[in-house]
This record gives sequence, structure tokens and C-alpha cells, in this order.
Amino acid sequence: MRKIDLIVIHCTATREDKSLSPAELDRMHRQRGFNGCGYHYYVRRDGEICSMRPVGQAGAHAKGHNANSIGIAYEGGLDAGGNPADTRTEEQKRSIRVLVRVLCEDYRIRKVVGHRDLSPDRDGDGVVEPEEWIKLCPCYDVESDLAEQKCRGRCRLFG
Repeated sequence: MRKIDLIVIHCTATREDKSLSPAELDRMHRQRGFNGCGYHYYVRRDGEICSMRPVGQAGAHAKGHNANSIGIAYEGGLDAGGNPADTRTEEQKRSIRVLVRVLCEDYRIRKVVGHRDLSPDRDGDGVVEPEEWIKLCPCYDVESDLAEQKCRGRCRLFG
């Protein structure tokens, strides 16, 4: 089993008025040259958690971080006009929190971040600020959203 200590949260950049099935997500990733969906888990708008890639297999979701991470994506991330927005439903929020909690308990997770938080710290101040983000994914602040998340002492979130 590979060493896993990081969870990376993503959005699929799907408009809130459109649906993206797990099969369509898999097909999109295969068209990009991946050997299946790059995320390990996919959370649908109704809160359904879909297993997309075995956790024992490295993902294809965060360049430079795939070897030691688990990728979770949620359906959405764009408003009806195609602009980046936090479009998560209450069901998605709940499912993401539960999934993160379970993964923290099952693995020695040290950190949970949004994909945008893995952007380079261009000014070298130790903080990846909004003007340094390469992309907006996942369209919300993961650290603030999961701040109350506890892993029963087995992991330390957010650094």
C-alpha cells in the first residue's frame, strides 16, 4: 500500500444547472489520457459518494501530489452562467465531511486542502494567497469549511 497523508478536494467545474454522471467523468478523464477517472471519490449533488479509483492506486488529480494523496471531487463548481462558485448542496457538504472523517480515521492523513491551495507560493511568504492560485478549484475555502473536523487524534488537518 502506498503512503497516503494528504486529501485534495476538487470540483468538476460543472455548471449548477447541468449534471455530470460518474461514467461521463470517467470518460472525460480517459479522453485526457488517464487510465480512468483521476479522482478516488466523486460526490454527486444528491450526496451520493461514488468510488472512482482504488485508493491503493495513485490518482491523477494534483500534479506533484498524486503519489501520497486521495482525490475527492464534487459535482459542480460553476454557477448557471459558467462562473466559479460554491455550488455544493447541503447533501454534498455532509457527504464530503463524512468521507473526509472516515479517510482520516483509515489513513494517517496529515493535511486536507483544496486543489487551489497546492498552487506555488510565488512570493515565498509561506501562504498561498488568492492572487497566487493557478485555478479556483474547488471554489470554496476547504480549511474554513472543515475547521471543526476532528480525526480522533490520529491526524492533524491543515498542516
